[in-house]
Amino acid sequence: MKTRLDKLISQCAGVSRTQAAALCRAGKVSVDGAVIKSGAFQADLQEQELLLNGKPLTAPPEFLYIMLNKPQGVVCSTQDGLSPTVLSLLPDEYRRRELFPAGRLDKDTEGFVLITDDGALAHKMLSPKSHVPKEYEVLLKEPVREEYAAVFASGMEISGGERCLPAELFFNKDNPFACRVVLHEGKYHQVKRMFAAVGNSVVFLKRIRIGGLCLEPNLAVGAHLVLLHKDVEKLLTRKGF
Repeated sequence: MKTRLDKLISQCAGVSRTQAAALCRAGKVSVDGAVIKSGAFQADLQEQELLLNGKPLTAPPEFLYIMLNKPQGVVCSTQDGLSPTVLSLLPDEYRRRELFPAGRLDKDTEGFVLITDDGALAHKMLSPKSHVPKEYEVLLKEPVREEYAAVFASGMEISGGERCLPAELFFNKDNPFACRVVLHEGKYHQVKRMFAAVGNSVVFLKRIRIGGLCLEPNLAVGAHLVLLHKDVEKLLTRKGF
């Protein structure tokens, strides 16, 4: 199907329609070997060869999947009048898509947030029936006690009378105040409420894994990377490291 050239360039190259039209006027765009300077020109990406600066234009992927290493102080929302959102950390070209955070992290929690425009995948990932594991690094105010692991594994009760699914706790042999926790659900402030229920409190929390996909260890806080299809599939698995 034929579409305005400036619209195609905007969609495929991640630039604004104004920038796309300017590229056409500058003679940077060709269709089937002919330079086209009008953004209004009708072209078919499937049937014709479109080049931008001598390189082929290809259709963008149907969906976008982004791993973000969320900093503290940033909210998992599409908009917020008081604080920066996870979407505000992304480049402008991504903000033209209907992106949203698939799940939430507390404002003061760091780590792995998936940002996507794939509602079906987000629904599967977040569905209570899926039990997709999520792993967290935790730093506590008081030392981790040995009995915590058994309490977490039993399916403990937290504030409000809510009963949790069994969770795993792993000790850190190098730091008595640190541990890792794996959840199979996503109750509000769950990790903090679980430790509060055993008489301790969380001073630092970072999500490091969703499903079978770990947060990239070299990804700086506040940085992001676009996930490949093979990595996206890992999000729905229950397999750990």
